[in-house]
Amino acid sequence: MVRHMPNQQMHLDRVFRALGNPTRRAVLSRLTAGPVAVSELARAFDMALPSFAQHLDVLEQCGLVRSRKAGRVRTYRLVPQRLRTAEQWMAQQRALWERRLDQLDTYLLQLKEDTK
Repeated sequence: MVRHMPNQQMHLDRVFRALGNPTRRAVLSRLTAGPVAVSELARAFDMALPSFAQHLDVLEQCGLVRSRKAGRVRTYRLVPQRLRTAEQWMAQQRALWERRLDQLDTYLLQLKEDTK
């Protein structure tokens, strides 16, 4: 069993919660091409700017994006490390379940041989 420190688990929970929303996933996809100003990011979405800003706040609070203000323009950029952390967790889960399924397969094959 893989155990995470409580702080790491809390960050992972926040990342998955943020990724659970299609608007936020679309923002992250857009940011893979590079930093973008809020006004340009918001154009692609049919929602009021304050609502869109809430999505950006969620992404920033969980560490998936960072913002920088230059004059009156706030620009967001992707912070891929948090995504890597989530990807590593998923890879660990995949490996665990593949081992369990392999064990089940071995058991079922043995059971089948024993009944012959």
